Amino acid sequence: MNPEHALKDFISACQARVETALDARLPAINKIPERLHQAMRYSTLEGGKRMRPLLIYATGHALDLPQDILDGPACAVEFIHVYSLIHDDLPAMDNDDLRRGKPTCHKAYDEATAILAGDGLQALAFHVLAGDPSIAVPAENRIGMIEALATASGSCGMVGGQAIDLDSVGKALDLPGLENMHIRKTGALIRASVRLAALAKPNLAKETADKLDHYAKCVGLAFQIQDDILDVESDTQTLGKTQGKDQENDKPTYPALLGLAGAKEKAADLHEQALASLSDFGEKAQYLRELSSFIVQRRS
Repeated sequence: MNPEHALKDFISACQARVETALDARLPAINKIPERLHQAMRYSTLEGGKRMRPLLIYATGHALDLPQDILDGPACAVEFIHVYSLIHDDLPAMDNDDLRRGKPTCHKAYDEATAILAGDGLQALAFHVLAGDPSIAVPAENRIGMIEALATASGSCGMVGGQAIDLDSVGKALDLPGLENMHIRKTGALIRASVRLAALAKPNLAKETADKLDHYAKCVGLAFQIQDDILDVESDTQTLGKTQGKDQENDKPTYPALLGLAGAKEKAADLHEQALASLSDFGEKAQYLRELSSFIVQRRS
């Protein structure tokens, strides 16, 4: 099969799989309190690239893991991601009206419900990791998953990156400062995705886990650089969110610091580093390699 077609088939299959898994783990639409649960489902289902779950399934493929064992971690990381999007879009944060091609949660419902929907999804993520019976791993690995996602989500990870981002509006960041912000804001959760899959493999060699982690670190930063590039080059309809928002909000970005050509060169370099991290992996890691390429070439 053509590698491009193989990747498209893999992405489609994983997206369909995680959609079913998310639907099964979210509270029912008629479960009290109905409006809150409707908002949680509205923001989570039927939208998004599901890049973090894709990385979980691709890492699992590289490690010869059954997909059943990865459904819980894939849902947990997506619940955290969606919670972060709901809160990022709030008037007190990025104040955006569009997400994944539809009105943001606080526009479709109201601001208080959106805040609570994000809170509910955050708690649900850890409920899944703590007790989902499909995560058939030793207790220490399950605890490791909870720790990895908590660290990636907290003040030293995603939330901390968002705080730096808000504090950096209108300010000039140098390259190390910008990288530090995005390693936390975007990279930490992408890195955790690969880590969760690695923890689903009992007794995985530390050297193997470290190589996967370096791959994820490179891919996470490349993903954000491409996001910055698309905010300049793409359009609102293609992105499914408001184009040009970073420039409008006077945020520091890679194109602003390095220029568009420099930002593209940086993303390409990170892609090459990601591939180098997988040099000792065989054909089973091909989806990870192709996802890295997809991340730096995507148009939305």
